[in-house]
Amino acid sequence: MLNFCKYFGNYFCIQSFQVHLHRNFNSSEDVKMKEKIIAKAKELFLKLGFKSITMDDIAGEMCISKKTIYKYFANKELLIEESVGIIHKEVHELIDEAISRNLNPIEENFEIRRMFGDMFKSSDTSPIYQLKKHYPEIFKNALKFQIDECEFCFRQNIEKGIAQGLYRKEINVESYIKFYYYLIFNINENTILEREAFALELDALEYHTRAMATTKGILELEKHLLNPNI
Repeated sequence: MLNFCKYFGNYFCIQSFQVHLHRNFNSSEDVKMKEKIIAKAKELFLKLGFKSITMDDIAGEMCISKKTIYKYFANKELLIEESVGIIHKEVHELIDEAISRNLNPIEENFEIRRMFGDMFKSSDTSPIYQLKKHYPEIFKNALKFQIDECEFCFRQNIEKGIAQGLYRKEINVESYIKFYYYLIFNINENTILEREAFALELDALEYHTRAMATTKGILELEKHLLNPNI
């Protein structure tokens, strides 16, 4: 009887372990599938708009059933939230990469602008405008991240510019941070076409820089304004 129990006890332990492994494998596969869906959704949302893209469109692009998408996302809004989260992560990484290059602050701003241009070059309409108009709750939740990210980026840039003699020492750093992100947010929240928003952002960048710059900073700014790769 003891041998019988020992045998079946070992058998059930092995079976339990195999089931556990199987579940972990499925869990890993689920994570991969979820990531693929988010990546494809993000690509389509940026290219064609959060409103116009449907779950059917995403399923068709991925050659999977809509039911598969609904296995991971109960509705489109949840998928948009996840996609926006990935965009935030990529924006953060982009800014970190630009800052890590140790460029002068004016050059850094133009480099970030170029990198953003590459990131959103497939977008027909401004992603921020789309969210504000069609998904205000998601926009509201995303806004805090945008403000925090901008404050960090602008503050380090202005402080570095003052230290390098490109920006004037007497400026009120906190005020200039607020001025600039109000400018940028208003452009993106109220401009439908991404290319138009991108052009207006260049005007805002020039306006912002000229307001802070020393003579040395103006010369650096004008050098970049003449760069055809901007």
